[in-house]
Parts: sequence; structure tokens; C-alpha cells
Amino acid sequence: MPSFLRKRKLIVFLLSIIIIVSLIGYSLRSDGSSSVPAQFAHDTVGLFQSVLHKPIGAIADFTGSVSDMRQVYEQNQVLKQELQDYKSLAYEVNELEKENEELRAMADVDTTLSDYETLNATVIARSSERWFQQVTINKGSQHGVQENMAVQTAKGMVGKVINASQLTSTVQLLSGFGAEHQVSAIVDQNENIFGMIEGYDSENDQLIFRDLSDDSELEEGQAVVTSGLGGVFPRGILIGEISSIELDQYGLTSIAHVEPAADLNDINQVKVVDRELQTVEPSEEDEES
Repeated sequence: MPSFLRKRKLIVFLLSIIIIVSLIGYSLRSDGSSSVPAQFAHDTVGLFQSVLHKPIGAIADFTGSVSDMRQVYEQNQVLKQELQDYKSLAYEVNELEKENEELRAMADVDTTLSDYETLNATVIARSSERWFQQVTINKGSQHGVQENMAVQTAKGMVGKVINASQLTSTVQLLSGFGAEHQVSAIVDQNENIFGMIEGYDSENDQLIFRDLSDDSELEEGQAVVTSGLGGVFPRGILIGEISSIELDQYGLTSIAHVEPAADLNDINQVKVVDRELQTVEPSEEDEES
């Protein structure tokens, strides 16, 4: 009995398919007739098309929306990078304008505090013991890299070279700076505010800037750049932006927390800054005097 029922269901299923195919073929005849079977076939096909159209259309719309969102995200990342590059460039332009004004008054100046050349390099490793403090780059003394050269990205300064081998160099990041690695700095567009980057607050991921000027005018949002007076780093390299200000434990000196301009945890491509300071030979008149 079960075998007979299964055969019966199979026969009914095959007959149904034959009938549907016949109706569709009949409806597609070129005589233009519109019989009841033809109308039924058209309606059946249209019903299936309408049922399938909505989910397929929804999937297509969703896929298109995801693609559009991805393009917008990529464009946004590119625009953010370009905006940061423009910001860094604006600081350099400000420094160049100041130097040009000084050069007009001193026509015999051969070099300035901002004179430097850069060497592109790639980060190839991070120190296993000091992961957040040191990185290794693929350029060394054979490429012109020397100790104490500043290292920066397109966004700003990240550290300095502390060891130069023949083909590679070790870079001490700003996050590893302390009393032995200080940076002479000024507040951009206000040379009266000068001080030292003398440490790193690891809890807040911010640099510590001690104001050494007499009349403190520190404000949040001000940019901090290298002063060029420390004898190591050239002038005008962007370090970061002041995020908060407080007094030291004695209440005498202002301490500013500086948000680094560059992401110290994500460094891939860098520029080694080669500061060219020319030594001026004294003239015979100077020696006699």
C-alpha cells in the first residue's frame, strides 16, 4: 500500500508539471489568443515573479548600499589624511614666513634653524621588550642616518634615532622619552612660550610639556612644535596639540599635556630628518679682534 501511494503522488506531480508546461506553451503561441488557460498561466508566472521580485530587489538594494557605504568610508579616510597633511603643512608655512621676514633683515644668513633634508624609511620591527617605546627602520649609517636625528611621519614627530647600524637604525619613540630624551619646543605662532617636552604620560597617552617662559599664556588647542634651539632637532616639526594645562606640585610652573600629532601605536612609513647645520668659519678680522 505505501508503495502504491508513493507512485500515485509521483504520477500526480508529473501530470501537474506537464499541465503547467502545456499551459505556458499554449500561452506563448503567436496567434494572439487569450484563452482562460493562457490567462491562468500568465497569472501563475506573474505571481511567482512578484513573490521573488521583492526579496531579490531588497538584496540588490542592500548590496548596493553596502558598496556605497564602503566607498564613502574609503573617501573619508583619504580626506582625513589629506586634511592632516594640510594641517602639518600650514605649520611649516608659518615657520617659513617667519624666517623669510628675518632673512630680509639679515641678508648674510646662510642657514636657518629650519634647514633640513628628509630620508624616507620603513618600520620593519618593534622592540619586543619596549614595544611602545622603540621601533627599527630599514635605513642605517650607509644611507646617511646618524644618532639623534629626528624621525617623523606625515602627521608629525614620532621620535629620534638612538642607534644607527650599517643598514638599520633604532628609533626611540616619544612615548619612551624621559629626562634623558628631552625636546626643546615652542608654541606655534607664539615664540614667547617655550619649554621642554620632558616625558610621557602612559596612562593618558600624552606628552608632558613644561613651560619655561616667564609669562605663561598656554591655552588648550595650541600647537607645540620643535624650537630648533636644542641643537638636535630642526625648527618647526609638529609635535602635538595642547589638551589640558595644570600647575606643577610647587604651583610655579605650568605643565601642559600634549596630544601627539602622530599615532605612536601605528607607525609604518617615516622620514628621518637630517639637520644640516653649517659651521661659519671666522674671518681674519674676527680672529684679530
